Amino acid sequence: METTAAAPTAKLSILQASGLMVRPCSVVTLITAYRLSQLHSAVYLMGYWPIRLVESAKVLLLTAILFAAPLYESLFIEGGWHHILPGLQRLWQSWPEWRNIVAGPVTEECLFRSAVVPLLVLAQASPSSIIFLSPLLFGCAHVHHFYEFRLTNPGVPIYAAVARTIIQLAYTSLFGAYVTFLFLQTGSLLAVVLVHAFCNSLGLPRVWGYMEPYWLPVNTSKGTLLKWTIPYYVFLVGGLICWWQNMYLLTDSHFGLLK
Repeated sequence: METTAAAPTAKLSILQASGLMVRPCSVVTLITAYRLSQLHSAVYLMGYWPIRLVESAKVLLLTAILFAAPLYESLFIEGGWHHILPGLQRLWQSWPEWRNIVAGPVTEECLFRSAVVPLLVLAQASPSSIIFLSPLLFGCAHVHHFYEFRLTNPGVPIYAAVARTIIQLAYTSLFGAYVTFLFLQTGSLLAVVLVHAFCNSLGLPRVWGYMEPYWLPVNTSKGTLLKWTIPYYVFLVGGLICWWQNMYLLTDSHFGLLK
């Protein structure tokens, strides 16, 4: 009981610490941008205003195209479309859901995109360095999960925990590069927060294995499962191709920070 009670408290403390870190960083960026330009330019560079609803919808569509296969698995194969409304209700009732879908994306994007990227833009850093180097900070901010994993999985060999952490560092840095690109293209904090929450809700796409529709019995033959598995991998490859082809079309905006 003590362990169960302590875990939410520890997680809440982490979130509170994140909030305390985000606020001064955002204030420093706001003051710096204001001193170098004007107040309206500062809130513009940080993605606060204008809200840019159209840009947010377009980048969500782009990301949904990339995640076409996971959407197929989550909504159709696993029957997730039946549980959309209960899932939204659980979002307000479950601390882990709230942390992963709301609090985490908001605090991380306010810090790593809204507070960091404008300073690099004002420093006239190259777009490639902003996109590919600044997300390394975002990736390193997740290395602490190694310690958490070791605490919760003490029986796992340390080399496996290290490998898991390296993969997570690579993935979070790659994801950070993607949302940094979106932030530069659209200048919208709302857009990257929504994309971050969307990706957190789906997780990493699977790249192997069979689809197992929820309506089929457990001992269903591989031949039957293959009929539902082939579309997944078609969506996986096709979504990646369509995402690449529409990346600039769906992110181009006159609000872009490099315009």
